[in-house]
Amino acid sequence: MSYASSGEFKRDASYIPDRITKDARTPEHGPTDGRMWPVEPGRYRLVAAKACPWATRTLIVRQLLGLEDVISLGLCGPTHDERSWTFDLDPGGVDPVLGIERLQQAYLARFPEYPKGITVPAVVEEASGEVVTNDFPWITHDFFFEWREFHRDDAPDLWPADLRDEMEPVMQRIYTEVNNGVYRCGFAGSQEAYDAAYDRLWTALDWLEERLSTRRYLMGDLLTEADVRLWTTLARFDAVYHGHFKCNRQKLTEMPHLWRYARELYAIPAFGDNTDFDQIKTHYYVVHRDINPTQVVPKGPDLSVWTS
Repeated sequence: MSYASSGEFKRDASYIPDRITKDARTPEHGPTDGRMWPVEPGRYRLVAAKACPWATRTLIVRQLLGLEDVISLGLCGPTHDERSWTFDLDPGGVDPVLGIERLQQAYLARFPEYPKGITVPAVVEEASGEVVTNDFPWITHDFFFEWREFHRDDAPDLWPADLRDEMEPVMQRIYTEVNNGVYRCGFAGSQEAYDAAYDRLWTALDWLEERLSTRRYLMGDLLTEADVRLWTTLARFDAVYHGHFKCNRQKLTEMPHLWRYARELYAIPAFGDNTDFDQIKTHYYVVHRDINPTQVVPKGPDLSVWTS
């Protein structure tokens, strides 16, 4: 974690800038300072964790687009130590395709002196065992734009051409104010930083509550990438962020339009299948020892409300 002098939490948002694109072309949008890898079915493995909100985005989009047989999946367990995410869910604690115990091994296979944290999601080349990219916003972007010929026939249009100009500022506000906003609250290093983060978060959530009072999804009647990005924070809100991160003005269940919207998303298999509340709670309450030194995981909240 990094803090400004004011005690405000600062996220390190620099990632491996490589992209996987059709014919290894240089794309029109996004980072182009890294290596371009070609789209090739069976070549890559997505390594993710259902505990992590950033990784869950990639799990949802991969399933929505029908890429399960094109890009394989390795899942890490819900907790990690200072070194790396690990494959606790696999027999013997070893990923059955990559043959590694720690995701760190894929990073070091390519960058022996890799200086940053080992993050999920990460795309790994199966044959070499080397990490390709961990740049999560562009992983899902490229799943849609670069892997199109492998999408299932009824895959949703997650980036409708006529809505993209409107989507971009909506997604940017969701990222800065909501996705990252809960972390600014939870990891604030001073009362002043926490108070400012809290006010920013709830200003954004009130904006979303109002926006969803007149539309089914964030962009209207169509499910888009914007909904995927908001969902991962909403799914964790009552279980983790409300108490653990002190985002406690209201629960999600007390905001009628956001709650209706969240329950509708949860009923879509790609969202519900990739949301594991037990793993989510275990991750936050066990890994964040500076916030929860006892590592006690709460039994609540009652999760039956998602399906009742």
